[in-house]
Amino acid sequence: AAMQKIETGISELLKRQPVTEQEKDAYIQDLQKAMRLLLEEVRDLEEMVALLQKKRFGSSSEATPVQEEEEPLGVFPEAELEYKEDAPEPFKKDQRGVHKISEAGRWKLTSSNETENRIFDLDEEERICPRCKGKLVWIGKELVREVFEYQRPKLKLVRYWQMSYKCPACHKKGRSVIVRASVPKPLLNHSLVAASVVAEIMYQKYVNAMPLYRQEAAWKQLGVTFSRTTMARWIIRCAEDWLEPLWNAMRKELLQREVLHADETVVQVLKENGKTAQSKSYMWVYRTGMDGLPPIVLYDYQPGRSGEYPKKFLEGFHGYLHTDGYAGYNQVPDITRCGCWAHLRRKFVEAMPAASSNPKGLLTPAQVGRDYCDQLFAAEKKLAGLPAEERQKQRLAVEKPMLRAFWCWLEELEQQPLAGNLKKAVQYARKQQPYMENYLLDPRCQISNNLAENAIRPFTVGRKNWLFSDTVKGVRASAVIYSLVETAGANGLSERGYLHIVLSNLPSMDFRQHPELLKDLMPWSDYMRSCFEQE
Repeated sequence: AAMQKIETGISELLKRQPVTEQEKDAYIQDLQKAMRLLLEEVRDLEEMVALLQKKRFGSSSEATPVQEEEEPLGVFPEAELEYKEDAPEPFKKDQRGVHKISEAGRWKLTSSNETENRIFDLDEEERICPRCKGKLVWIGKELVREVFEYQRPKLKLVRYWQMSYKCPACHKKGRSVIVRASVPKPLLNHSLVAASVVAEIMYQKYVNAMPLYRQEAAWKQLGVTFSRTTMARWIIRCAEDWLEPLWNAMRKELLQREVLHADETVVQVLKENGKTAQSKSYMWVYRTGMDGLPPIVLYDYQPGRSGEYPKKFLEGFHGYLHTDGYAGYNQVPDITRCGCWAHLRRKFVEAMPAASSNPKGLLTPAQVGRDYCDQLFAAEKKLAGLPAEERQKQRLAVEKPMLRAFWCWLEELEQQPLAGNLKKAVQYARKQQPYMENYLLDPRCQISNNLAENAIRPFTVGRKNWLFSDTVKGVRASAVIYSLVETAGANGLSERGYLHIVLSNLPSMDFRQHPELLKDLMPWSDYMRSCFEQE
């Protein structure tokens, strides 16, 4: 649009016929102005092409290069930084050189009751001395090695039999008294599926990002045919009947917190009233902050990106809300919005020129802006282990001067002619300035919105495999299940185990009349912890 406007202006200039000297001077000035605008637009387009090429063909890492002798800041670490040639295995050697499972590995094995002893003994006819042919006597056993062994999953058919009893004395008197044993209610009426099967399907889809068509093939390996249509129906029905009330209870708990993080990402829904299959919908995520309480991660599907959606979801919340630069979050009332320095840093990283275009190796303004952000992140990392009050005190003493220096540098930079991505980075920083220092108001607040970014990543990874959702019911069920598995994982529970326990308990609970019963199924409840300890 900008290029078209410039071309229209030049076309109009070329039609002009200056006659007097004054008209010629004005004509030349207009041509020079049009040329400057055209050069700026060309420069912007060149930077845009370079950025797109970098995103497609270059490294996706935003980590700052460090010297070999220096310790990395750890703000945006690459996988290579974590690689170690001598990384420890879950085994250790004893004095005789025998490989044994280390304490960490041994705890995981014994806690799940999956330890097996295999005894290798001599046959009766072999227990004869090779020299004197006398009978050998057992003197002891020796541990040779320990190994992890994988066994293929099993699927079994379970028949529920209900025992019934009658009273013979009452029967003689003409009265029929029959007492039957209580039987757990089915997960779905008129269905053969059990909680363990649905939990496994949900775990594979929403934790391991395995689409249903691939699960269909995997179940065939076990000798049973579960069509993807049937599995989709199980997922949606269980999410609507059993898991959504638990999601609502978690939302009430989340709105009582004082520090939250929020983010959103695109999702495509093929069959939605009033929208084409190619239109964009959005999955929103809301996560509790580092407030010392059990973490909660909730997903919420909405057909658009309007600020009305977070406003409605967060109704009743009053506290600190960490977000990116999207202006729609300003519609949420009675909150203190905290900006994200990771997003601001990314703007300067995108404005950094390629190494080949900066042969002298001098620091460019974009690199200086990135380094200011790196200093803030490095200071935060050093203060992370301090108690809340001390961290707040050190933040004000150490990071407040850094912030003043950054804004002063930005003010000086604005006096220079800026263009392209650098201009966009400076404008973004200025626009977000009212929110960028609010994290200093409370020690529970974070310098970035990375908690929400990390929380929404499992959904984006799964989206790469299944690409889109077919129906609104399906994507809403996905939001509920993602919420439960991510909250369980954030609280240190097995996602598969948590789904199994929840789906096994909810059908027999009268939680609709007594919603307080749902507290026992929260991932941080004592009951849930006891269930995992028993396993």
